[in-house]
Amino acid sequence: MNALSIAILTVLVGVVLAAPRRWALLGIMASVLYLTQYQQVRLGGVNMFPHRFIEVAAFLRILLRGELAELRLNRIDWGVLVLYGYTTIVYLLRETDSAAYIIGQAVDAYLCYFAFRCLVADVAEFRWFLKAFLFVLTPYMVLLFREHFARHSMFTALGAVEGLVTRDDDSVRCCGSFRYASLLGTLGASFLPVYFGLWFDRNERRVAWIGMAFCACIVWLSNSGGPINAAAIAMVGWLLWPLRTRMRLVRWGILAWIGLAAMVMKAPVWYLIAKVSDLTGGDGWHRSYLIDVSFRHLHQWWLAGMRDELTVDWFPYVVRSTGFADITNAYISFGLSAGLVSMFLFIALLSKAFSEIGKAFSLLRLAPEGLDGTGYLVWAMGAMLASHVANWFGVTYWDQTYMVWFMQLAVIANLTQWVLRRAPESSDSPGHAVYQGAEPESAAEGVLVA
Repeated sequence: MNALSIAILTVLVGVVLAAPRRWALLGIMASVLYLTQYQQVRLGGVNMFPHRFIEVAAFLRILLRGELAELRLNRIDWGVLVLYGYTTIVYLLRETDSAAYIIGQAVDAYLCYFAFRCLVADVAEFRWFLKAFLFVLTPYMVLLFREHFARHSMFTALGAVEGLVTRDDDSVRCCGSFRYASLLGTLGASFLPVYFGLWFDRNERRVAWIGMAFCACIVWLSNSGGPINAAAIAMVGWLLWPLRTRMRLVRWGILAWIGLAAMVMKAPVWYLIAKVSDLTGGDGWHRSYLIDVSFRHLHQWWLAGMRDELTVDWFPYVVRSTGFADITNAYISFGLSAGLVSMFLFIALLSKAFSEIGKAFSLLRLAPEGLDGTGYLVWAMGAMLASHVANWFGVTYWDQTYMVWFMQLAVIANLTQWVLRRAPESSDSPGHAVYQGAEPESAAEGVLVA
């Protein structure tokens, strides 16, 4: 780890440990942008990337300040605990060769997720973060545009590997501080629907426009098909806004469309991914074929996963650095780690998150005054989650992108829990709910009765 990385890491660790809660959250997300995983320190057989020092500092903070003890576990929290606990146990029972790696994944998940759970208390703090994050993101955008036009990354000073990433047409694919362009693009694609949700607040529209512009530029600069698809899915989520009271019909409609496509297509339905990539770019055939070949080898991994070495003959090509198949699908990755149960637990976690979003939004949308800014942000969380669900068919999050995901999952857990706690059932009639904000300071923030 070079002197510049150590200096940035030292400052950010200090912010995370000692600064007020809001600034600690901002410090963690600044580390996502301005530190790379190319530099590391080996401690006791464990690779300590800069971001692991940050997550350890964040977890120490919530322990020492008693913030973790005040946390009330919800369904999403239990989903995270069970998913990574089960996956780690089954993997270690099957083999111990990569024990440090699989344990490290679980530790990263637990430390990051629960640290974020304690650092975003309510909607007001999340709104503050969205505005403050733009100040951290502005110089990062300058560096990305320089990488695009100068065809050289300034992040080589922080250990990033020298080398220009281009497409077949010689257009640049920016990576910034991330390991791959698609992971950089994921940052923009996942925050895009959130800033769009902020636009409905007239007082925040300038911030929303800037945020959306930054996010769209990040997706464009990554020049990667996966983030483009994820951003498109997120915005489709907003196009469904007029049908917000009929989402059950939408879900059944999507299932019916997939079923119809499966009947009329000559190839399996998952080859739709390849067809979409013909329009947006990216290696969609690889993604489709990976699903195909995984199901053909289901007998090898359905119970407890399988060793990576056994995927060597899955493709006519392999990853040079490992010699194995390139598993660019998060769902299959969980399956290969610990079998079908692990895959289903991952899907169940996502289902729980969607369910909590639906419950919170149902309470907010019934207000006689209409939706306040909180309702729009809750809907934005659903669109953001949908972007991840789509993105995971083409990529796994394995650099600092996992911090972005756990931050956003923790925000979903916090915002939905915040809404549900303030919606006790009225004694007037069954099913009649009351949403009461925390000490409203104006008529616009008053009590909403549903």
